[in-house]
Amino acid sequence: MRIKLDENRPTRLVSVLSELGHDVDTVPSERIAGKDDAVVWQAAQAGRRFLITQDLDFSDVRRYSPGTHHGLLLVRLPQPGRTALFERIAMLFQVEDVESWGGCMVTATPHKVRLRHPASV
Repeated sequence: MRIKLDENRPTRLVSVLSELGHDVDTVPSERIAGKDDAVVWQAAQAGRRFLITQDLDFSDVRRYSPGTHHGLLLVRLPQPGRTALFERIAMLFQVEDVESWGGCMVTATPHKVRLRHPASV
């Protein structure tokens, strides 16, 4: 899977996700940290990448309708410190069928994963 990590994701995720076979890019490495969400979104889409973020601006399912993009994981933790984010995202990519998440809007909380699939034609 081609992944873009939004800014403020623990940098050690790059190596963990890469070791799992994913092609990982980050917002800071692309030098768009601090830019408008539209810039981050466009970069992820232009690179055909699955975006991992905790930015609630990406939670609008009408704006980011499943099937209209390459996939989006919104991580929602009550205590979203770097360690908690690292552990939750790393665990998801180790135990979930993330390859099936392409085009989906995925929301992960501490105990649940909610997938919104593209609408069937």
